[in-house]
Amino acid sequence: NNICLLEVRSGVPAFHGELVGHTERVSGFSFCHYPGQTNYCASSSDDGVVKIWDLQTLATVTEHTLHRNTISALHWSPQVKDLVVSGDEKGIVICYWYNRSDSQQFFPEPRTIFCLACSPHHENLVAIGYKDGIVVIIDISRKGEVVHRLRGHDDEIHSLAWCPVVGEEGLCNRQEESQEDAVNGCPLEEVAAVTKGCYLASGSKDQTIRVWSYTRSRAVMTLKLPFLKRRGGSTESAVKERLWLTVHWPRTQPTQIFSSCFGGELLQWDLAQPGKRKWVILGSSEGQNHSRIVFNLCSLQAEGRELLLSISMDRDVKCWDLATLNCCWTMPSLGGFVYSLAFSPVDTGCLAIGVGDSMIRVWKTLSINNHYDVKTFWQGIKSKVTALSWHPTKEGCLAFGTDDGKVGVYDTYSNKPPQISSSYHKKTVYALAWGPPVPPLSFGGDGDRPSVTLYSCAGEGIVFQHNPWKLTGEAHDINKVIRETNSIKHKLPAHTEISWKPDGSLLAIGNEDGSIEIFQAPELKLLCTIQQHQKLINAIRWHHDHAAQPELSYMIASGSNNAVIYVHNIKNVIENSPERPVTITEPFRTLAGHTAKITSLSWSPHHDGRLVSVSYDGTAEVWDVLKEEPLHNYRGHRGRLLCVQWSPVEADFIYTGADDFCVHKWMPAKQEYSRPPQGKKSIELEKKRSLALKTKAKKKKKPLGKVPSTQDTSVNGGEDATEALLEENGLSDQEGEKEQEEPAERLSTEVYKDSPTCPPFACTPDIPKPPVSFRTPPVRKDHIKSGSDSSMKRKKPRSILPLSTSMDHRSKEELHQDCMRLATCLHSKDQEEDLPSNSGDHVHLGLFTNRPTLYRLVEAEGKSHLENGHPELFQQLMVWKGDLKGALQSAAERGELTDQLVAFAPMAGYQAWVWTVEAFAKQLCFQEQHVKAASYLLSLHKVYEAVELLKSHGFFREAIAIAKARLRPEDPVLKDLYTSWAVVLEKDGHYSLAAKGYLGAASPYDAAKVLSKKGDHTSLKAAAELALIAGEKDLSVTFSFRCAQELLSAKNWVGAQEVLQKHESLLGHRLVFCLNELLHKCLSERNPVQNRSPSTPCYHSWVVRQDGSFIEMVITVWQSIFGVHSAGQAQSIFDQLRTIQYPPATCNTPPQQLLFYISHELTLALLTHHTALWEEAVKAFLRAVTRGYDAGNFTLMQEICNIIFPTGCDHLREKLDSSDAQSLAAYRSLQAFVAYGQLYHLWWNLPGDSLVSEHPRLTSEVCDKEQSPLYGQSNGASAFKSAEDVQDTEARTDEFFPKRDNNGASSETDSSPNSNLLKERQAKLRTCGVLLSEEHAAVQSVQRDISRIQQTLADMIHQHQKNNLQQSTTDEQDSVETQHSQPSPNQNMNKVSEPFSLPDLMKQLTEANQKLAEFSTHIKDLPFPDVLECCLVMLHVGAPWGVDLDPELQEQCLHLLQKYKGTDMYKEACRKFFT
Repeated sequence: NNICLLEVRSGVPAFHGELVGHTERVSGFSFCHYPGQTNYCASSSDDGVVKIWDLQTLATVTEHTLHRNTISALHWSPQVKDLVVSGDEKGIVICYWYNRSDSQQFFPEPRTIFCLACSPHHENLVAIGYKDGIVVIIDISRKGEVVHRLRGHDDEIHSLAWCPVVGEEGLCNRQEESQEDAVNGCPLEEVAAVTKGCYLASGSKDQTIRVWSYTRSRAVMTLKLPFLKRRGGSTESAVKERLWLTVHWPRTQPTQIFSSCFGGELLQWDLAQPGKRKWVILGSSEGQNHSRIVFNLCSLQAEGRELLLSISMDRDVKCWDLATLNCCWTMPSLGGFVYSLAFSPVDTGCLAIGVGDSMIRVWKTLSINNHYDVKTFWQGIKSKVTALSWHPTKEGCLAFGTDDGKVGVYDTYSNKPPQISSSYHKKTVYALAWGPPVPPLSFGGDGDRPSVTLYSCAGEGIVFQHNPWKLTGEAHDINKVIRETNSIKHKLPAHTEISWKPDGSLLAIGNEDGSIEIFQAPELKLLCTIQQHQKLINAIRWHHDHAAQPELSYMIASGSNNAVIYVHNIKNVIENSPERPVTITEPFRTLAGHTAKITSLSWSPHHDGRLVSVSYDGTAEVWDVLKEEPLHNYRGHRGRLLCVQWSPVEADFIYTGADDFCVHKWMPAKQEYSRPPQGKKSIELEKKRSLALKTKAKKKKKPLGKVPSTQDTSVNGGEDATEALLEENGLSDQEGEKEQEEPAERLSTEVYKDSPTCPPFACTPDIPKPPVSFRTPPVRKDHIKSGSDSSMKRKKPRSILPLSTSMDHRSKEELHQDCMRLATCLHSKDQEEDLPSNSGDHVHLGLFTNRPTLYRLVEAEGKSHLENGHPELFQQLMVWKGDLKGALQSAAERGELTDQLVAFAPMAGYQAWVWTVEAFAKQLCFQEQHVKAASYLLSLHKVYEAVELLKSHGFFREAIAIAKARLRPEDPVLKDLYTSWAVVLEKDGHYSLAAKGYLGAASPYDAAKVLSKKGDHTSLKAAAELALIAGEKDLSVTFSFRCAQELLSAKNWVGAQEVLQKHESLLGHRLVFCLNELLHKCLSERNPVQNRSPSTPCYHSWVVRQDGSFIEMVITVWQSIFGVHSAGQAQSIFDQLRTIQYPPATCNTPPQQLLFYISHELTLALLTHHTALWEEAVKAFLRAVTRGYDAGNFTLMQEICNIIFPTGCDHLREKLDSSDAQSLAAYRSLQAFVAYGQLYHLWWNLPGDSLVSEHPRLTSEVCDKEQSPLYGQSNGASAFKSAEDVQDTEARTDEFFPKRDNNGASSETDSSPNSNLLKERQAKLRTCGVLLSEEHAAVQSVQRDISRIQQTLADMIHQHQKNNLQQSTTDEQDSVETQHSQPSPNQNMNKVSEPFSLPDLMKQLTEANQKLAEFSTHIKDLPFPDVLECCLVMLHVGAPWGVDLDPELQEQCLHLLQKYKGTDMYKEACRKFFT
């Protein structure tokens, strides 16, 4: 219920304080990160309260109780200093501004809220995660309107995290942006936050993390949790089921997200890293990670380091260094009462802690490097750990007992599950002890039996002896040995405590009746009985056997449910060895001072006769036993103390555990008090703990299933019998161990400031709170009795005639007067005489007179009920009176009709019943119980009214159920219901359910369409199959093709063909997909590095010829797989596919889509190739090649040409009709593009020993500039430089390349090995002469002139608009606008050097258009490479690499450049190639 505050640093954290105020579990917490407000925080609890705290005073600033349901999420807005947003399980969101005590309530979705997060960039945006996997973003300034509804998760949303940086320009650039913002120091404005958007991360139980785009309202990245195998062992099968996926987006690392995983590991996700594996696990060594699932993550900066904090189901708080991803420190905590403490006798300083959260902690208290060196054990433990005991000689062997009666042994040096004894106790195990074996385990030689065995004592009063060698065997009840050895015939008392003397010679057993029995090992002969205590024995401890005085080893201390500790010395009894058991009735020492039951004792191993005790009075007391003197009293705990251990290695330290979820380490010498609190204070504390008096509890009977009272005669009966043993059986565990009465049972919540702890472990000098604060929940004892009392109280029913009853409880004289008055009335002469009508004081006598008087009594009683707010009693009186119609009418007018009154209505007649049912239905509608109202309307056979009522309020499912059951199948109301419901579902995004609605309305077309709305391949496939079943073949074909395209984008050609083969009409598309698959596979094999992608392609296993051309391979597959053999088939498929037109390719066309367009054109080409329609084939080939050229993907165009035309396209010329000018023009364009690719291949692929290798700088420059057509907007420039620029370019070229003579020979000696290669390159260069078309150069020149003139006109219009705007503004704005509207430097230069008027430009444009009209249509319409660009490349591709350009080609190039050089593009082209 409390909140612990720590001051975090890279070393061990310091305790700051505690926030105390909530009465139930704390469900949410948030610090205020607003600048200047960091000393505030907010918390929510299951008690329905949201509190605002001041961290400096640790006090509540304000609070609100606006929620009516359990609060499930809380966050303090980073943008508004006083805004706290909270959500509950019913979907209510409350915004609370505590400075002005204002609040707003929103209900965005009728779903259970799991988490919420306020935007760090916009003060009005709040993201909310729901249980069903929906994430919504609401705007609180618009009454909680849902801005975005994000769907994608399949299970509950566990956490949300906003990206700390605004904008969605790309995750890879986030790091630079955040650093730039940090340097500038300027905050991001809200307007920019909305326009630029922001990312939001969500973690879900469906094992995925999704990163959402605010602007696009969809997921841009999905991260799947990996299944990590634990170091040193395999992961449990149930680990995947136990998942809480929390995500955290640190402020300083905007490209990284931290998240939890299945088994307690933490992952760092790098969102900017390519590839599938984006995660790195935190913790470089074993044991650094949590052992169970992680619930929460947060980061902060301390001491110049970026730290990450995590808290887990293992109840450890861990601190991580984000620079090294290693754990800095671990702070353990507890989740239950501390029931048991035990120091290992072998491993010095190793303390075992048994806790009520079903876990054991082993704390190495002497660890130097890590003050909190704690290891947690939880496997095999399903209940509270109530007892612990270390093996006396075997290292790491720890025995434990639990609340459910289980006994087991852990090996703390391994990760193996514990060994569990097959013998279970029926009740809680409260004591464990290792000791020498007793019969029957003591029989046999030393090698045949264990040297020590394990003894357990539990709440049913039985002590078991377990064989540690064979825990699976049956344990033995030592009562049998005790009976046989001591010849006992009577019933043995129930045992509650056991303790072996350290040397193993004597066994002390404490009993429920307060007696202590001393037995001698190994036969367990009874030596003596100590009859001192009168109540149940809770603790027995033997003095250590290394005292200076040997006789002290025979001292035994005991504590019980009364507050006195007795110490007995049985040395004389042992030495005398009496034949018969001796009874001891006088103690050796009596230690009185505690005011409540004693729960545990511990002797100091460093002193003689020094004892520490703990009690339910909330204190620990150190005693000098021999002097019977209290020495030191510790009051640091906030609850009842349950266990104590004196440190075996540090004489000045004592460890105590309590029901305040804490283990404290303290120094006796530092305590201010010497004895427990006395007098009235202790009495009041004791009264607060017990909510019901014991005297009252004794008078009550024991309720079924509750704790026995003091009257019980069970094994644990007797006054306060085993309260410590029995009470926990009624308590819940884990989150648990708490009740509504618990706060009243604790001590004061203030830490005693006058009880200083040990300085090395003190957190602050003024607050002596121990740092080892393992927290936990339940109260162990008395309060259950009070709950039993309250459960047995039955509420007395309210009297229906209270006036009459009260009048009959007046004084005796007044009652006598009533008798006289009643006798006078009844025995007067006129037996029918009534009481005076005005005798209002005597109306109660109407019960004994005639009917009219009774009616007046009923009227008075009814009026009283109405005045007191009990109309149901008034109505009941009206029914008794027989005025049923009046009762119904009165109840209807007041809106107080009930089911009972409606059930009575038929007694008043059919019409009255109909009227009552209609009135009750209206009342139910006002109360928003529409389903129940519809049921009552159905009782009147008003089916249509009931259906309309449910439909109008959104209960479509219920309305359909009624209509389907009560109306005719062809009734239009039923179809309208289905349609209306489907429309609502479609609007909300529930497409599958909406499709069911449309199917119910006999609208399969709409069902298929709505099913396809999600757009993924599974939805499209289902929609196609649905449409096919319903007979909508055209719609099914459409969805099948869309589904195939989605599968194609995922590179799943197998799935795409499976979808398409269901429709014969899609055979043509199947051929396109087949060619696309073969083409993709061929491209991947030719360039595996460039085509590498994260997704693995799914190809068919078709058997193809590897020695033939690509065209032959495709046609072979078509014939063998798809059965396309005849020319008629090919012609029909061609006619079908040619009608499909795809949009022109641009630089923004995705590569996969571009390849599909090319595949479509190639399919048309191959089909016409198959049917010998060569003119169409050439046009289709040309379209396929130019699509890559138009999209700016020059490399793809080259690869297509090389695959389709490995030896060129000359063979097509022979097939064409020479008289067909259009087909010949298409062929020349195709031939030009093939040569264009070949030309650049020569330009980029240099000989290995060329002189260019000596000049790497120029080579890289040229290649980089030339390769830009692959990725840029254009495929090359097409203009000239001026003559000076050309001469300058040639001069700079001469600096890098040797001069050649007139014959083209280099001045240096040619290298003979390269002569063949050079000849081959020269031959290829000659084939590129088809690019030097003067017709195309002329057309391109005119087109460039037209484009230039149009651009100049556009600039003039733009400048004119700016001038008009400047004239309409003020002088000051004039200067600003003029400064901002200056044209670019290039434009200004053009305007100054070449001033144009509008008529001149229009004249130039007209002339250019006339020139263009003179050219042939085939030349203008068909694409052709830029001729001037090709001239430049050809002129400069030969000389530097030892290849002489053909003189005729060289002359032609120079001629074209000289004739058509008059454009600005020429300068850009020269600069592109040679600078």
